[in-house]
Amino acid sequence: MGRESALAETIIVVNDKILVVIPSVRNPAVISDYSRNATDHRFPLSRLFFVVLTEDHVEKSGYQNALRDSGAEGLVLNQTDRDQMLADLHLSSFSDLIPRRSHAETSFGVLYLHLHPEFAFGIFIDDDTAPLPAIDYFGGHVRNLDFRGSVTAVRSESRWTNVLWQSFPRHGLYPRGYPYAAMKTAHIQETEAIDRVVLSQGLWTNIPDLDAVRILMDGDLHGQSRTRLTVEDYQGNFSVPHGCFTTVCSMNLAFARELAPAFYQFKMDDNPWAVGRFDDIWAGVVAKKVIDQQGWAILNGNPLCQHNKAERSTFRDLKAEANGLEANEWLWMEVDGAPLGDGSVMDHSQRIAEQLSRSRFEFLAYSGQLMTRWVELIRRTA
Repeated sequence: MGRESALAETIIVVNDKILVVIPSVRNPAVISDYSRNATDHRFPLSRLFFVVLTEDHVEKSGYQNALRDSGAEGLVLNQTDRDQMLADLHLSSFSDLIPRRSHAETSFGVLYLHLHPEFAFGIFIDDDTAPLPAIDYFGGHVRNLDFRGSVTAVRSESRWTNVLWQSFPRHGLYPRGYPYAAMKTAHIQETEAIDRVVLSQGLWTNIPDLDAVRILMDGDLHGQSRTRLTVEDYQGNFSVPHGCFTTVCSMNLAFARELAPAFYQFKMDDNPWAVGRFDDIWAGVVAKKVIDQQGWAILNGNPLCQHNKAERSTFRDLKAEANGLEANEWLWMEVDGAPLGDGSVMDHSQRIAEQLSRSRFEFLAYSGQLMTRWVELIRRTA
């Protein structure tokens, strides 16, 4: 890449607008909370464009009023709105890639980012989170994506990095999506130089992001956890080195527009097996493989948010996860085995999708077929 191209990329990260995607059915105040954080830290609210993804049964006016009262720009899109947008673009034949009434509808946010080049990157925010007053939330993600230099890189012998490694001796937690076969291996700290960050994963205080089995092991029946996390459980940002994987949670996540072909949020809940809660985890595995191939990086840590997960039955989550737990143990190895070679993000994503389509696990093969069509959608609208 030439000097002028590199400079142009830096200018994009610093100056362009940011797409903020919030899937929500219950909490319009999330807009006010994050807008206030931007204002308090003198981050230009004019740089943010909110897209709230909600459902047809939800009254949109609460979110629209929150946008107006916060002085923020944005759209509130229910299922009917999203279907109409796809129809207007003659893309209705792809509408089944994005599930209904599922967190994985965030794929629409990835598509929206891809279709609007005025956005340099997007940020996913869950509506059960809140920014920490002392932390510059949006500025933190911008600084991460603009980071160049040396950073602590953390790996393990299992080739998985536990994002909760810094305080693991205190709590012993592994996050949602972390393969059970990868547990109980020591983490090793090194230093690596990175030139381009395309994923910025902010982590969480209060309720950790755990799967149902681990929540039950922690003794909680209400979908949360007895163990809670604080700011003191984290000591700075870290990367995940080439050849290693980590859990990517979309509750607090910034991502570059170029990742769109590799960042399909896999179709959960609305599928023949009723599998749920792996959409962002599996998207992160695919993205990390492509990131490694491109020589890019992922940063984890700040900006922290507070995760205020509402109570619900742990067994409801267990039912959603049960049919996907075995596949989750093997997915990363199938992705890792894809023969990528030279090529673009689009090329790599296509090869990974084809690899998954040949999986011996029926749900992974199904997911690979959907991802193949997702890459076709992104290619068609490029």
